[in-house]
Amino acid sequence: MNSWLKTLLKADAKLSKALRVPDHRHWLAIFLKFFAQSGDSWFWLAGLFLVWWFGPDAWRERAVFMGFGLAIMASLVLIIKFTIRRPRPEGEWGQIYRITDPHSFPSGHAARSAALAVMAVSVGPEWFAWAVLLWAPWVGVSRVALGVHYVLDVMAGWLVGAGMGLLALALQPTILQWFSWLI
Repeated sequence: MNSWLKTLLKADAKLSKALRVPDHRHWLAIFLKFFAQSGDSWFWLAGLFLVWWFGPDAWRERAVFMGFGLAIMASLVLIIKFTIRRPRPEGEWGQIYRITDPHSFPSGHAARSAALAVMAVSVGPEWFAWAVLLWAPWVGVSRVALGVHYVLDVMAGWLVGAGMGLLALALQPTILQWFSWLI
């Protein structure tokens, strides 16, 4: 490994450790755990399924589009994670993440939140876009503060997610045409 990369990773680990929430900050940790887990893929896929099942046509279309956008984003995140294989920071919280996905780079939660934010801004409505835009940064911040990701994991996740959100928007007419039978 190059010395500049070692230096960067060491600085990232030091900064990430400094940003962790201390154990005595119980209420802050509860607040952050809400955001950390609200970015789970099962949560969003279940929510999008419910919107698709019970929602009006405009929301069904949004749910199909956003679900497909999340699927292509997740595929890229997994490819990167299993290529780079950066271990997660040491810690106690988030055992389910540590067991099911021991690799931290990039943060799938940060990527998911950024992809959803990009898609929400474009497909609206405005209140939904604002809600997702206000929520998305907290997902990444909480992942570092709770010690399941490093700062660079989250930054890379946001970049991957934003890029995949833009790709999904570019493919939106094709996606909706392919999956028109679901709308």
